[in-house]
Amino acid sequence: MKQDLSSTHAFQILDEILAQQSVTLLSLNPQKTLITSFTELGNLIAEQTTDMQLIVTLRDTLERILYAQVQNFPHNIFWDFDFMVSSMLRQALIASNHAMDFLESFGNKMVSLSELFGIQMEIRFRYVHDFMYGFEWARWVQKEPDNRAQFEPFSLVFLDYLLVKGKELLQRISHGQITSYKLCDTGFRNPFSFSREPEDEQRLLSYLAKEQLIPVATWNWNAQPVWNKPYQDMRSQIALKLNIQPQSRN
Repeated sequence: MKQDLSSTHAFQILDEILAQQSVTLLSLNPQKTLITSFTELGNLIAEQTTDMQLIVTLRDTLERILYAQVQNFPHNIFWDFDFMVSSMLRQALIASNHAMDFLESFGNKMVSLSELFGIQMEIRFRYVHDFMYGFEWARWVQKEPDNRAQFEPFSLVFLDYLLVKGKELLQRISHGQITSYKLCDTGFRNPFSFSREPEDEQRLLSYLAKEQLIPVATWNWNAQPVWNKPYQDMRSQIALKLNIQPQSRN
């Protein structure tokens, strides 16, 4: 009982951190409005491991990731973490004696990604949705499915790919070689032709979630990621169907 209390309290701190931020913690889950609390996620973790060092290290890693996302994507709308947390735990347990090394590496890469793609740097993406809900991962797998389908959305291999992509993108921006990633008049970059203003982004992603057209149902602890659907085309088609206007550019 003591262990349950201590692990639950550890994850409650993460909920308190989020409560201090001026964000509404919306879930993309069609069945509910708000995200699963970190206290609840902590209980799910405690059901699968009694290793307190692992539990505390996982919590500390999540704290770093949370701070990085909130600071670099303050306009983010949907904040589900269930599948990411279950993936972290699963990979740490597989790493066995190297679990702490895995979590340190995972945390470092996740923080670097937030800093690279968020508002502090020149890429200036407004949301972390395409990463957290698997759109980028699905695109990546589709290019070389035989080699990549084995890697899950929060694997270190995929995180490394995104870090390289982000650095290349920064270079292209600095050399003025960007066409599809031009700044919008809101000061954010949008590689899509349609508007991703908050009301449009929320409407489009909510529709996709209802139609089960999200590659990674991150609101589901036991999600089964799906890469082999034409997500990019479907997203554009549904934006047209919902009459979402073209993105205004500088």
